[in-house]
Amino acid sequence: MGEMMVIKKTKSLCPECLNIIDAEVYEEQDKIMIRKECQEHGNFENTYWSSSKMYHEAADYGHKGDGLENPQTSYESECPQNCGICSEHESHTILGLIDVTNRCNMRCPVCFANAAASKYLYEPSYEEIRQMLRNLRSNQPVATPAIQYAGGEPTMRKDIVDLVKLAREEGFSHTQIATNGIKLAKNPELAKELKEAGLNTIYLQFDGVTEEPYLKIRNRNLLPIKLEAIENCRAVDLGIVLVPTLIKGINHDQIGEIIRFAADNIDIIHGVNFQPVSFAGRTPHEEVEKQRVTIPDFENMVEEQTDSQIKADDFYPASSVIPISDFIEAMEGEAKVAFTCHPHCGAATYIFVNDDNEIIPITRFVDVDRFFDLLSNSSADMNEGGITAKPKMIARATIELPKTISLSNAPDSLDIKSILIDVFRERSYSALGELHHRALLISCMHFMDPWNFDQDRVKKCVIHYAVPDGRIIPFCTMNSIYRQEIEKKFAKPFNED
Repeated sequence: MGEMMVIKKTKSLCPECLNIIDAEVYEEQDKIMIRKECQEHGNFENTYWSSSKMYHEAADYGHKGDGLENPQTSYESECPQNCGICSEHESHTILGLIDVTNRCNMRCPVCFANAAASKYLYEPSYEEIRQMLRNLRSNQPVATPAIQYAGGEPTMRKDIVDLVKLAREEGFSHTQIATNGIKLAKNPELAKELKEAGLNTIYLQFDGVTEEPYLKIRNRNLLPIKLEAIENCRAVDLGIVLVPTLIKGINHDQIGEIIRFAADNIDIIHGVNFQPVSFAGRTPHEEVEKQRVTIPDFENMVEEQTDSQIKADDFYPASSVIPISDFIEAMEGEAKVAFTCHPHCGAATYIFVNDDNEIIPITRFVDVDRFFDLLSNSSADMNEGGITAKPKMIARATIELPKTISLSNAPDSLDIKSILIDVFRERSYSALGELHHRALLISCMHFMDPWNFDQDRVKKCVIHYAVPDGRIIPFCTMNSIYRQEIEKKFAKPFNED
């Protein structure tokens, strides 16, 4: 039996009234827990991370971000009250989200938003969406590079293709749509139109490779529809990221099969982003603890269900890639997108599929930590030595870079050494595209809910909603606190006819 040790004090939410309350994160019996007390609703104690060892390992990859130079919201009271990105926020927007409707052609019990259930329609106009896109692009020192249209079901809008074109016009280099795939399956022309409009990625809800998870999570067997949507995207070469909602006891045992499915379809599927379910405040405590999947749970399940083809150690926090953006920033002399998200928000790895259909994680042939150290040292030297140091540093990085790679373990079809040298010496982003095209990104984003809400994580959030009143709001505060209030403010009555 381990002793309880307090790791930090933070602020959290009462799951009943959503008031901001004091909380502490502590370690006990190799788990990380969060506890808090609401004067009105009593004590709450919940799992934060299911492995203290993995928690501390991830914490080593924390980075301080610079936030925005021009936040649109003034800091007035305790975070996350009056929430929008303010001067207290420590990161900038890497992915912007806009809910383009709360209409949907399904009624899933796990969903954030549903017009039919709420009896009001939230659907910003084309011009309102243009302004929200501009708000995201006006972030300084780095304009938001990527946008996701979400909902509801974005394809319910007749002008969704025009909205994709609009995002391109407003300067976004990457556009994606989060969808259940029903319209894509029923209308093959839609995938073609979206691709031609400039859409990069379909963010496809995908809860398993058998019908059972869909029946339990979506009240309907959607697997045939998912497969049809994938085929229609394949026909026009429109890339897909699979997005399973993970619930322990329902589909946690399909993680390995979902990864295998993605690997078998790597020509069109570029990633799998597993999202453990977030709980609404009124979910019973026992239910939350029983169904909770934390990042360590996920990583261990991957190892077990892939027979150690992918190991828990192959995953790194999303914030671990900071040395790459720092290096490119030092080389190009201007601010770049930086993944200064909290190290406990998400984890990821790249896997490759060789000619024998075997899965090979990037960690098998790249010494990732040595690679990151090389880039960090080179960036520091360039920043210290100024422009005259740049050629020398690039030359050194070009020599040292191959030493971080074991060619004998790399997939035969991948000239990894040449690709990485081209990326860093020639700044060849087409080479980076080639690397990405041969790889599958396996990631897990553990979004917070009122039970495990941690103010420290919110302040570093890099995924933000733009809303019609001009605010840009972190993902987890939007879905835990503000969604209903904002939708009601800008809504009209919903008529199902």
